[in-house]
Amino acid sequence: MTDLLRSLRPYQWTKNLLVFAALVFALDLRDPQKVEAAVVAFLCFCAASSATYLFNDIRDRERDRLHPEKAQRPIAAGRVSVPVAVTAAIVLVLIALLGSYTITWRLTAVIASYLVLQGAYSLGLKHVPIVDALCVSAGFLLRAVAGAEAVQVPISSWLLMCTIFLSIFISFAKRRHEFVTLPAGGESHRQSLVGYSVQVLDQLITVSAAATLISYALYTADAETVGRLGTNRLILTLPFVIYGVFRYLTLVQVNEGTGDPSLALVRDKHLLITVALWGLTVVTLLYLG
Repeated sequence: MTDLLRSLRPYQWTKNLLVFAALVFALDLRDPQKVEAAVVAFLCFCAASSATYLFNDIRDRERDRLHPEKAQRPIAAGRVSVPVAVTAAIVLVLIALLGSYTITWRLTAVIASYLVLQGAYSLGLKHVPIVDALCVSAGFLLRAVAGAEAVQVPISSWLLMCTIFLSIFISFAKRRHEFVTLPAGGESHRQSLVGYSVQVLDQLITVSAAATLISYALYTADAETVGRLGTNRLILTLPFVIYGVFRYLTLVQVNEGTGDPSLALVRDKHLLITVALWGLTVVTLLYLG
């Protein structure tokens, strides 16, 4: 059971916290019904994402055995059998779809779209350069949309733009980490890395990082945002975003730390504190300011 739980990658569930973005920025944090709906959406996405991790680990178990870290994954190491993993994945998919349907069929549609996307990603899209990063970005985008559907509020186009650029930045940073740390550029583990080079990845990372910071800055200062949120002080959160992006960039390019944002978030105290301070500042400005 411990190995099966590890295969669900609970540390990756931090990505699903994006589901709560719509709840917070729609100023609905004081509405118990909407908070409950957002929590259900979060749990459903945790189930759905864990199901896709199991599916991916089943398909890639032979390839993972060539990876210095992924070889220790329970399925690749043989500690969790394929039939057990398949059964668990099916159960998790049913939980995600049926649980989301108790909120709204639109949330179910978003989660179903996420499952289809991740299935296509595991079956081949992850081996196509650029497309692999865009698929990861689309997964983050669907998380943000799911949160909006759960609490039944329109989601800001600026917020979607920030989500897209941030997730693309993280995706390319992770590819760079794999490229420089795996033998022979990691081509034996991930075919898409054949289409990259360190120079190209550095340029893509720079562009997406800049786009992330600019789009967030414009979002906080936009007249529509100020009018809808009732404050022009959201721009005070920009320093946390700037530091967080630069810190993650440093981990990947200078320290060659983990390229996995979820692991970086739970392992790097600087990032953890930055995200916590950003969240606390946002809530304070929107609800107590």
